[in-house]
Amino acid sequence: MRALVLERAGEALHERELPDPEPAAGEVLLRVRACGVCRTDLHILDGELADPKLPLVPGHQIVGEVIAGGRRFAAGDRVGVPWLGWTCGECRFCKSDRENLCDRARFTGYHRDGGFAELCTADERFCFPIPGGYPDLQAAPLLCAGLIGYRTLRMAGDAERVGIYGFGAAAHIVCQLARHEGRRVFAFTRREDADAQAFALQLGAEWAGDALGRPPEELDAALVFAPVGELVPAALRAVGKGGTVVCGGIHMTDIPSFPYELLWGERTLRSVANLTRRDGEELMDLAPRVPVRTEVEVFPLGAAGEALARLRAGRLRGAAVLEIR
Repeated sequence: MRALVLERAGEALHERELPDPEPAAGEVLLRVRACGVCRTDLHILDGELADPKLPLVPGHQIVGEVIAGGRRFAAGDRVGVPWLGWTCGECRFCKSDRENLCDRARFTGYHRDGGFAELCTADERFCFPIPGGYPDLQAAPLLCAGLIGYRTLRMAGDAERVGIYGFGAAAHIVCQLARHEGRRVFAFTRREDADAQAFALQLGAEWAGDALGRPPEELDAALVFAPVGELVPAALRAVGKGGTVVCGGIHMTDIPSFPYELLWGERTLRSVANLTRRDGEELMDLAPRVPVRTEVEVFPLGAAGEALARLRAGRLRGAAVLEIR
């Protein structure tokens, strides 16, 4: 099969011809149709996430067609493969409905080869049926941007006034979910990013502006998707007493020191780690009912480097998706 391979952190991906993977017991073999490009892929490529499997086929927002293997799905079924690829099922986290925190968890496109390839294997227990009505390319962002965004929004509780910091792939899905639930959305971007601000307003945000500034009124919760530690104190300043700031990324630059008064008043600062299968089941049920419409920019497999560069520079509208042919 044709695949893009990371051989050493800090290097570019290389196109390689690899042997077709063979599914182990409990796994399915998939023909990859589409794979989303995620900021986590950049963190792995840049060496900011330690100890990836090397050599590695990245990619963890996979839409594929079942070819063989497993018992849960039939040949020809269309399934999605998310970031969480395996958990032990035995630890205190797995036994308390917190499998996202499993110490032995294995992640797609990090510990397991992912979807920047023509074929991949996946543990069938961690795959989701793709809802009807979503073409392959539009379904791919649901599998990480959507899932992490959904979990991040849930961590905000019943907040009415929600700030979203960084308006990329996850945010453009979360904005739609929040508006569907009757919440008010305030979007925060780089001051000069007029395109992202216009995009947020188009999707239902009632205000969009400078991420380091103040919104027109105080927030009940802030969701931080941009991996910039400087935004955490800014978000704390923007939320009122009793408010919550949720950091939705897997990696972030260092958070600068800030005065205790920003946290005082029973404000909460927390992170989101990974996802659970329940998150996936709930989102795949909810997305068609909103309905969530993902906006994607499509790249062929061989142009993954361009997609990653566009993502790094913040020059994408919505999500980048590789179309595998």
